[in-house]
Amino acid sequence: MQEQSNIKFTMRAFEKAQDRDLGFGEKVARESRERLLNRDGSFNVERTGLKLFALLNPYHFLLTMSWTRFITATLLIYFLSNLVFGFFYGILGEGTLIDTSSTPTENLFLRGFFFSVQTFATIGYGTIHPVGIITNLLVTIESYYSMIMTALVTGIVFARFARPTAKILFSDHALIAPYQDKTAFMMRLVNSRNNQMIEVEAKIMFSRLVDENGKKNRRFDMLELERDQVVFLPLSWTLVHPIDENSPMFGMTEEDFHNSDAEFAILLSGMDETYAQVVHTRTSYKPNEIKHGYKFTSIYNEVESGEKISIDVRKLSKIEKA
Repeated sequence: MQEQSNIKFTMRAFEKAQDRDLGFGEKVARESRERLLNRDGSFNVERTGLKLFALLNPYHFLLTMSWTRFITATLLIYFLSNLVFGFFYGILGEGTLIDTSSTPTENLFLRGFFFSVQTFATIGYGTIHPVGIITNLLVTIESYYSMIMTALVTGIVFARFARPTAKILFSDHALIAPYQDKTAFMMRLVNSRNNQMIEVEAKIMFSRLVDENGKKNRRFDMLELERDQVVFLPLSWTLVHPIDENSPMFGMTEEDFHNSDAEFAILLSGMDETYAQVVHTRTSYKPNEIKHGYKFTSIYNEVESGEKISIDVRKLSKIEKA
């Protein structure tokens, strides 16, 4: 019986130790003084030594890149494809592509490029047409290729539109400000889209370096919030962690936050009403992004009686002396 109790105690201690670093690993928790989570929500880590094929994931890459890069990459692929096929049409020689327009294109490679564009896009003006078995076989290959490429691009575009994501704006600074009869750590956020998020839940993880048995270790704590969940998020939400005797921040000064390399990681998740799927986003704050002795300016607009309640998103990060 005693042995079983010792085993259970050891397992609980092991699980607790495993949970402390939030998946970053013991070495990072013990030694790293780098930012763990960037403001845009990406993790500030790097993996090397992977084989090239293990890193290649075109679908994920095309799905997660910005729309500007995606459109640019798509147009570039289409252009290079037509350039390659136009080159092959050109090297087949005179007489394989006949231009019957009033002003025929003299350059064979340029004529092949324009014919490839018409074939690829199934335009088919008819002024340029192929002659011979080899040329028609090349047209057949390009037709198959264009159908596959069009289907793939269409599928990726649909997946990009169908993939639900959260677009939450976080205040530029977090604050440690007076709150009731004490102080509190707080930051503000707003949904930048017109869609509605429901059952929104927030978590704040506080990490800092502490001395343990003469060694520097990074400790992680979940901060207890005044309210960690709201049913709806139609306007803005200020996350508030009261700094009382039960808070891991109790008694810490501004200098302590810098010396301990403190970091606040915020995780927000909720149900996107449009897609009926859970979406999430994250960000973090470092000591140089935390203002002491300030408070947020009211984000609400003054309205007359009977008017809709509204907020000015431009005031999201506006602060004033407390």
